[in-house]
Amino acid sequence: MPRSSSGVATACGLTNDAADAAAICEAVQRPNMRFVPVKTEAAQARLCVHRMRRGFVEQRTGMINRLRGLLSELGIVLPQKAATVRRQAAEHLEDLPQWANTAVGDALSEIHRLDERLDEYDRHVSLMAAADERSQRLMSLRGIGATTASALLASIGNGHDFSNGRQLAAWLGLVPGQYSSGGKTRLGRITKAGDDYLRTLLIMGARAVLAAAKGKADRLSRWALALAERRGYWKAVVAIAAKNARMAWAVLAKGEQFKPIQG
Repeated sequence: MPRSSSGVATACGLTNDAADAAAICEAVQRPNMRFVPVKTEAAQARLCVHRMRRGFVEQRTGMINRLRGLLSELGIVLPQKAATVRRQAAEHLEDLPQWANTAVGDALSEIHRLDERLDEYDRHVSLMAAADERSQRLMSLRGIGATTASALLASIGNGHDFSNGRQLAAWLGLVPGQYSSGGKTRLGRITKAGDDYLRTLLIMGARAVLAAAKGKADRLSRWALALAERRGYWKAVVAIAAKNARMAWAVLAKGEQFKPIQG
């Protein structure tokens, strides 16, 4: 279904089936219209696992922030690092007033339960990635692990809905927006369009690549470090993520096995 069909109908003030059908007919006549990749039933099933896992991550983050807030009301200010919050909250537990002890203890128990659920879903994702040869090829890219590989494969399949890797990077919102005025084209911040889950996974992988690049002499590490020094940390992270998206498209669409460039 065209991404813009509902937008056309909404702009006209109509959201019924006839208006949607008319919007679809209008959209398919436009050669540059971008379509949402069609997912198989198996891909939808794999994405269910990813959505549940993401939900558990969000719940755990929310509970950790709530725990920090409860303790700050009692004059105990904890850092944001999750492992430190767990440890220091447990250390202060016995010193808290009765009802505060109950609330903080329940919060720690809930965080522990969510940790276990996430470990279980991480195992599910690892099994899905290990069972597909395409996911294994994706994991040969630095910055793409089992979670990112499985999510990419479930979301875009073989990548044939995109003509090239740059289209995929644009669909993920990893390219700068373009603004034209007076015959001049200016590039702004990344668009952040498309699938925010995939974009977040690629960004996290890119951060890991940049962190691991220190002290290495291979071409990718030198490029990443030089870019970070020249353009700043976050621009380098986004550039690495966009590069990984383009290479992931080549791996899926062309069946290529990634070979690290030496030198």
